[in-house]
Amino acid sequence: MFDGMQRRVVSLWFPRLASDRVLRRRLVNGPFVLTLKQQNANRIYCLNAQAAEQGLHQGMSYADARAFCPALQSCTADPQADMRFLHILRRWATRYCPWVGMEGEDGLVLDVTGSAHLFGGEEAMLADMRGRFARAGLWVQIGLGDTRGAAWALARYNEGVAASGNMLTALKSLPVAALRLDEKTSVALQRMGLRKIGTLAAAPRAPLTRRFGPGLLLRLDQALGAQPEAITPLSDPPHYAVRMTLPDPIGLLSDVMAGTERLLAQLCAKLKAQEMGARKLCMTLRRVDQDCQQVELRLARPLRDPQRILSLFERGLGEIDAGFGIDQMRLEATGVEALPVQQISHVSDHSKSRLDDLITRLGTRVGLENIQRFLPADSHIPERSFIIAAAAYSNPSSGWSILNPRPLYLFPPEPIAATGPHPPARFRWRRMSLTTGHATGPERIAPEWWHQDESWRSGLRDYWRVETTQGRRLWLFYTPQNPGWFVQGEFA
Repeated sequence: MFDGMQRRVVSLWFPRLASDRVLRRRLVNGPFVLTLKQQNANRIYCLNAQAAEQGLHQGMSYADARAFCPALQSCTADPQADMRFLHILRRWATRYCPWVGMEGEDGLVLDVTGSAHLFGGEEAMLADMRGRFARAGLWVQIGLGDTRGAAWALARYNEGVAASGNMLTALKSLPVAALRLDEKTSVALQRMGLRKIGTLAAAPRAPLTRRFGPGLLLRLDQALGAQPEAITPLSDPPHYAVRMTLPDPIGLLSDVMAGTERLLAQLCAKLKAQEMGARKLCMTLRRVDQDCQQVELRLARPLRDPQRILSLFERGLGEIDAGFGIDQMRLEATGVEALPVQQISHVSDHSKSRLDDLITRLGTRVGLENIQRFLPADSHIPERSFIIAAAAYSNPSSGWSILNPRPLYLFPPEPIAATGPHPPARFRWRRMSLTTGHATGPERIAPEWWHQDESWRSGLRDYWRVETTQGRRLWLFYTPQNPGWFVQGEFA
């Protein structure tokens, strides 16, 4: 990439990344730690400089830390938020060079070959980094060398800059752990008397390979530059947006639809390459007077079929005001979901696709959240045997298993005047006098003791299906523990 130019690598290590992230938003004076439950104990996950000065360290039990430092302040750690913050720093670091990669959970690595002169040289560039991190409230240690391994070692064991050309001179006094070795290998080398990188480099290679395998010497050669080691930058997430600038303004719906069709073809090609589907689309139309109008389309299912999406866009695009004309169109998928490639079959059923398109069309008028469906729930309690979910964000279920018929209409229990454990021969309900013609039951249902439900405080219920001579088919229940009769539903 840079012919005839010596490679230079910067390693950024944030030993207190987690605590620095929290303290950027929280004013704390004194020792502060982040705790995380590890090995059935609440332990220190990260700590600030004041806590380290009190003798606290990472992995220490929080109870012991409070005994050493009664004024200790703490907060629960969030490793996922720390990783998101590190990704933000990685993207910010591309201001120094385009080749930025991750270095574990608390570091970054930058290939600054050919870019240091843009900041006035290596020393000026490193000074700029330190100043910006200090103003941001982040403690960082920086190492610069010809190799990734050398930069890593300097950042963590002897912060500084290694002169170009001879990494052994800069690393020979550092412990062997600076070669990114596991703890077991590092301890074994120290027991053999090989405590420094310089001593290890001068030792015979064949016995080391036989005892530790090729990994040890590979790490040594990578640090000294005898073996290459690539830096893999993280790619930015795909951006699902396409734009078209028109040579002449348009205003007819047919022209707008034709432009939309071309944009959809490009956008769906991007989605297909990533095996994604659009759930929310936004079309931005810029008029010649620089005013913009937007048409949003929310889909009931992830799609990447241009023709199906185009027909769903027609209603929204027909309501726009083109003014003196539209000279730019921009289509963006603001919401996407995974849509893996599926096997095509000649017996595929298109009824589900038509239902999804219908839900989308209705959703543009009343909102997708207002189109709902019933789904089965694992409960024998009538009120809890189903849930209501938005049809656009759920799949239909065929898991309805009903041993006994259930009424079509279910409502809160309504008391009626009756006594005894058997259905009354005559009773009044909703100002109607009804006569029992046929009764089927009882079906005993016990309350779920793990749920606190006021309507089930009366205890057991004995349900009956009652057919009246007036034509009403009701669902009645009797509570033997607290005698009383109620009507809760009506069959069709």
